[in-house]
Amino acid sequence: MLKLYFICGSSNIVGRQFEDVLEQALKAGITLFQFREKGPGSLDGEEKRQLAQRLKKLCHAYNVPFIVNDDWQLALDIDADGIHLGQDDEKIETIIEKFEHKIIGLSVSNFEEYDQSDLQHVDYIGVGPVYATSSKSDAKKPGGIELIRKMRLYDKEVPIVAIGGITNRNCEMILKAGADGISTISSIAASGNIEQDVKSYLDYYK
Repeated sequence: MLKLYFICGSSNIVGRQFEDVLEQALKAGITLFQFREKGPGSLDGEEKRQLAQRLKKLCHAYNVPFIVNDDWQLALDIDADGIHLGQDDEKIETIIEKFEHKIIGLSVSNFEEYDQSDLQHVDYIGVGPVYATSSKSDAKKPGGIELIRKMRLYDKEVPIVAIGGITNRNCEMILKAGADGISTISSIAASGNIEQDVKSYLDYYK
């Protein structure tokens, strides 16, 4: 599921329709999708809910789970497949009863955050940023491949998806360092050839 985790919001799409970009990525083989509606010009309210519904329907047509970033109430309202929380979002223990049998992800950028996190109900952790990224204005200091390697040694069991500045040209060493998968925003959202770029990612797992 974590092999190629596409994260995207409407502010990441320029000059194209969100649904078109997502469907191309789904056809090409992404394995998980997260709706992250943040940043300048992002949608809210009913407009955001309707877009989320359409994107979820599209994901399910390709048997790909649909995850909502941060907005746990939206995830409940549209019966999303899961929720991804940051360190400053709602605490997992306060909403876990509402998300039984759902996928729960948590962002972890360093070992202090790992130690302070309740991972009992977490299905995977998003570790990064690995490299500098322009897709997230609130991104923390990059930890490099060494962050992934050390986190894997620190916890040999938890599924790890790497995030932050990752492309299909720099992901091989991340996977070799112990990540179970990689996540990306702009390398797919802004791709001039989504099919080819997705295939290039997936080729590393062969």
